Amino acid sequence: MLTLVIGNKNYSSWSLRPWLAMRHFEIPFEEVLIPLDQPDTKTRILAQSPGGKVPVLKDGDLTIWDSLAILEYLAERFPEKRLWPERPAARALARSIACEMHSGFTAIRSACPMNLRKRFAYRDRGADVTRDAVRIQQVWADCRRRYRDEGPFLFGAFSAADAMFAPVVTRFETYAIPVDDEVGAYMNAVLSLPAFLEWKDAGVQESWVLDHDEVDEPAITAA
Repeated sequence: MLTLVIGNKNYSSWSLRPWLAMRHFEIPFEEVLIPLDQPDTKTRILAQSPGGKVPVLKDGDLTIWDSLAILEYLAERFPEKRLWPERPAARALARSIACEMHSGFTAIRSACPMNLRKRFAYRDRGADVTRDAVRIQQVWADCRRRYRDEGPFLFGAFSAADAMFAPVVTRFETYAIPVDDEVGAYMNAVLSLPAFLEWKDAGVQESWVLDHDEVDEPAITAA
């Protein structure tokens, strides 16, 4: 049995990525949730991984940390699940955009932390955030243009690329970032995925509040 160590479901965007993929692709695992920003958080995470951060995947005596590394390991461990698109060109593009997500878009990640319990009215959050939002929508629109006939996700069927972008989808919803119909349809596909709804339902019921991930402005709705 695999073990996936994660942080708070309301806030931990990096934890969501492998959890969503494992749940959607029906890869059995035991979940260990370590609440973040608690007095014993660092000690508990270090007991699971020397990296000191979540998520962490444990497979016997093997420990894998970092969301993208976990997804790659799962793709190799369970090739029949097809976490990445099957065709080489699509798979290469999927890995490219997943890596871009992994290493980029720091402005939107910083200014718009994942918070599944809140909804905010749209406002200008700065040129860097706007630039990130535009680029993200370019990525989504390009993939949908290429693969829309094969299903509602970036490459038709749900893949590891969608898992990497799922937390950004929630940010677009939480912060009311304007999108066109094509992007909105893609977002709806992710937000209505049964695995995501399971994660969200658990997240909004959590009692923990992380002050640094709470935006200092009035919410228009709160779950």
